[in-house]
Amino acid sequence: MRLNLLLYTVSAAAMTIAVLSRCECFDLHQKIVPYAEAYAWQKSIVKRRGELAYSGEDHSDTLIALQHPPVYTLGTDSNEEYLHFKKEDAPFEVHKIFRGGEVTYHGPGQLVMYPILNLRYHKEDVRWYLRSLEEVIIRALKSAFSIKATRVEGLTGVWIGDQKVAAIGIHGSRMIVYHGLALNVTTDLTPFQMIDPCGIKDRGVGSIKQILQKASQGREIDDTLLMDIAYHSMIKEFAELFQLDLDINSDCSFQ
Repeated sequence: MRLNLLLYTVSAAAMTIAVLSRCECFDLHQKIVPYAEAYAWQKSIVKRRGELAYSGEDHSDTLIALQHPPVYTLGTDSNEEYLHFKKEDAPFEVHKIFRGGEVTYHGPGQLVMYPILNLRYHKEDVRWYLRSLEEVIIRALKSAFSIKATRVEGLTGVWIGDQKVAAIGIHGSRMIVYHGLALNVTTDLTPFQMIDPCGIKDRGVGSIKQILQKASQGREIDDTLLMDIAYHSMIKEFAELFQLDLDINSDCSFQ
């Protein structure tokens, strides 16, 4: 009886391990990568995976973690009324790209994560995917910083009080999704004043560092350490929620 129980336990553990899909994780979370290069990199991966999916050989997901230099991005149907400047006189680069959502800002100190997933191997439901990305962030902030973050009904993203700390925007083709999320870790929030982030006029933008400093009465916080902690917590929660086995790769290769 005990032997049978032991064999069942070992068998169940093996089955649990077997369901974890491989995901190549490009760890560039402390590197500043130009937006155009990262966007081209994403599209090349999506194209390759689309070809593999057609032949039934697409069996591995991808996650890219990095930072960008200051840049504004506009979604496919973004309204330029949310810009507080003329595009020809923009303070930083402006890119119009294929993704949902309105204008947002990326810059140093912001952890950007681009999961490139085939939802056929997860759940073929884009709304579920958006809510899942929010859940990753909410769990990561709680486990790493004891910060209680929430969703806001009718809006996409993650909030602490009335301050948005993480934006999410995706695009998909044949259930292969890309783009992803941007979490304000130590970000300079000043450039957000030049836009209505995500088209929202009545709420603010915050960062993890800002929240922690306020809670600790202005105590100095090491930016590099804070980014490391946020990154490791985020990829841990990402892997657990999506049941992925991350293969970490630090090679900065945009091929």
